[in-house]
Amino acid sequence: MAYPKASLRIEFGPEQRIGPGKVHLLELVAQTGSISAAAREMDMSYRRAWLLIDEMNHMFKEPVIAAVTGGAHGGGAQLTELGQTVIATYRAIEADSAQILAKRLGKVLGQITMAQPSAGRRSRRT
Repeated sequence: MAYPKASLRIEFGPEQRIGPGKVHLLELVAQTGSISAAAREMDMSYRRAWLLIDEMNHMFKEPVIAAVTGGAHGGGAQLTELGQTVIATYRAIEADSAQILAKRLGKVLGQITMAQPSAGRRSRRT
């Protein structure tokens, strides 16, 4: 994992936000074709994953995940075109922000200690 890094969360309005967890969930649904498989990969309950997807599906005018019916395994879930756009846009903004972060933190990075505070030493954080 490269440092420094920032966690990006985009807020569209009250209770309308997309962040790394939801985007990762979308990516896993795209990879697995299943909400339950994506939830297992994230060590999350199916219900929690379903609620997050339902929240995203209602956040936009079109769904980001669509149900797929039938098939040998009884159906599943599929990322929509909008879902693909949401992931691509989020990842592009994330990459842009990482470049800006590294550029703007130039002088500060030289002052960062990488050692973890020992058990007997108090943290300098205030």
